Formats: sequence, structure tokens, C-alpha cells
Amino acid sequence: MFTTKKRAEKIRKILTKRQKDLQVFSDNVTNPHNFSAILRTSDAVGVLYLYYRYSGNEEIINEEITMGSHKWIIHQKIPDEKIEEFFHLKKKDGFQIVATSLSEDSIHFRKVDYTKPTIIIVGHELKGVSDEVLRFADRKIIIPMYGMAQSLNVSVATGVILYEAQRQREEKGMYERPSLTEEEIEKILEKWTTEDVIKDKMDKSAFKHFLKNN
Repeated sequence: MFTTKKRAEKIRKILTKRQKDLQVFSDNVTNPHNFSAILRTSDAVGVLYLYYRYSGNEEIINEEITMGSHKWIIHQKIPDEKIEEFFHLKKKDGFQIVATSLSEDSIHFRKVDYTKPTIIIVGHELKGVSDEVLRFADRKIIIPMYGMAQSLNVSVATGVILYEAQRQREEKGMYERPSLTEEEIEKILEKWTTEDVIKDKMDKSAFKHFLKNN
């Protein structure tokens, strides 16, 4: 083992609280600060899976913002050509797809039942959720604004929605019973306490070697 028994138990405890059927999809959020803040908030409310589409070339994760929380979220990039297949599979698995949108048919974000299997889509800082992705939404939601600004920063908006989802799930006791099976917990625990630790050590070693020889 590359992780202490105490730390492994802490990770196990966290995994028992993870909500595998509350997921986030980031549709080309391009600012590393925003994306990293979304990761950090997702970790805080117990999200396990975060998917994203990103067309930029720069590193999208800022570890000074995530404070290491990105290590405890399974985040996966979805290629453009796989978008349709991805959402069809989510719907087949029983997920409701909820997207933020400044549309006339959008409903108040608190009117959604987030205790159902849900994937929340948030979009680009200026353009919002793309039409390509928005067409898969079962519900479009909006956060009411009573000031001059038309919308919140995307990472703040994501936090507001996720904490509403957390509130609803907490009231139903969903954090008190694991959504992951024991087999799933053991598999993720093994990855996070051994495989990822080895990879991290190898990456750091390779980086040090690079610095030493350049």
C-alpha cells in the first residue's frame, strides 16, 4: 500500500457519501479558474463523475484552485464526435439531463427534483451551453436574477445548483446510504490509493528529470 491505513479509511468514508447518480457536464468552460472551481465544488457536494468538453490547448486544471480536490473526482473528457452517443447512453441509464439556459422555456432551478439520477450541464462563460448539447436537455433551468447582471459566473452558478441538489438529497437521507456498491468502492479505493499514487510519483520524477537536464 502506498497510502496509510488512516488515509485509506478516510477515502472509504468519503466514497460512501459520493452520489454516483448526480453528475456534472461542463460544455467547453474554458477558464481554468472556473473549471477548477467547478471541480472543487463538485467534490464538496459529493459528486463522483464530472464530464467535460474542452477545445483549448492549455491545461484546464489549476491545482491552486482545486486544492487537490480534482484527485477525488472521476473527470473524463468527452470528444466532440462522442457527444451524441454520451447523452443517449445517459438517457438510456435513466438520467434526466438538466441544462442551464437563458431561454423562455427555462424553469426555476429549484423546481427540478435532483434526487432523481441527474446530469447537470453548464456552459461556456460567454456563450453558455451550446445548441449542440442543449438539444439533449430534458429540462432547461435558470437562476433568477434581480440585479443588473443577467447571469452569474459559471462556477458560482454551478455551486448554487449543486447545493440545491445537495439540500434535496440530504433531506431524503441519500448521503446516509451509499450509492456505490461495495465492489465499486473497493475498485475506486484501489485506484486512488495505489495506481494514482504510483502515476503521480512517476510524473513528478519525470518532471524533475526534465528540469535537471534542461
